[in-house]
Amino acid sequence: MEGTTRADLFDPASLASMGRIEIVARWVVDGFLTGLHRSPRKGFSVEFAEHRPYQPGDDLRYLDWKIAARADRWVVKQFEEETNLRAVLVLDVSPSMAWRGAPARLTKLAYAERLTAALALLLLRQRDAVGLVCFDERVRSVLPPRARMTQWRRLVGALDRMREGTDARRSDAGDALLQAARVVRRPGLIVLISDLLTDVAPVDRAVRALRAAGHDVAALHIVDPAERELTASGDALFVDPESGLAVPAAVAEVRDAYRATVAAALDEWRATFVRGGGRYETVMTDAPFGAPLRRAFAARQDSGR
Repeated sequence: MEGTTRADLFDPASLASMGRIEIVARWVVDGFLTGLHRSPRKGFSVEFAEHRPYQPGDDLRYLDWKIAARADRWVVKQFEEETNLRAVLVLDVSPSMAWRGAPARLTKLAYAERLTAALALLLLRQRDAVGLVCFDERVRSVLPPRARMTQWRRLVGALDRMREGTDARRSDAGDALLQAARVVRRPGLIVLISDLLTDVAPVDRAVRALRAAGHDVAALHIVDPAERELTASGDALFVDPESGLAVPAAVAEVRDAYRATVAAALDEWRATFVRGGGRYETVMTDAPFGAPLRRAFAARQDSGR
């Protein structure tokens, strides 16, 4: 069966153990694209960007016949303005993202890095321009959108550098979203990938501002299963990794209140993005990477891609 061999349907931690981010992302995207019909593309401009391998269904007018005759390779001329979408992936690298609820799972950041790389590769293979913004309490790195496949290596390199860690104690997703909008020259897609352990009001204002400017905004809310269920028992010390606040409590006494609070927080975030004109999806770190990719891909199709 196809579902038993496609990497995008594997357990995330098992898949991540097989190789580096770029290897995992390629496996995931190759599996995800299996069976999908390639979108028809039109509107090649006059600004040449690079060659790429010919794919069945490409317009033969853009084959480079000189290379085909000289090197016996079929390649297509690709142009910078061929893309009709510019996307920026906004990744949270704050301390809370380094947490995981069980040793067998990926940290939220490790999961988010692989998801970011896979989503970037998917967009690039669709000939869209992709950029990256990494943030915690301030913006740590900015990679402006480009449509060339060499952009993916730059993006993966930026993710590797972010793994060195920062001295931040909190995150500011609102400012990062506004920064992302500054590197997109025209209305595009801005995807926030974060555990959203941050204040709602600045994000709400940013989403409204981006939508008013014509941008499509989506949030992939990274959540560890243990954050929703609080399955531990006995006495525990609860520590906020971003503020440093520590509170001792008996788990049994706070479990019901905790679950209700988490459910309310998720509902509040969903309402915030939907009310502001954006989209919101909860992404569990024990779920295969294909699930959020499928939602992101469907969302792009729904928005007119």
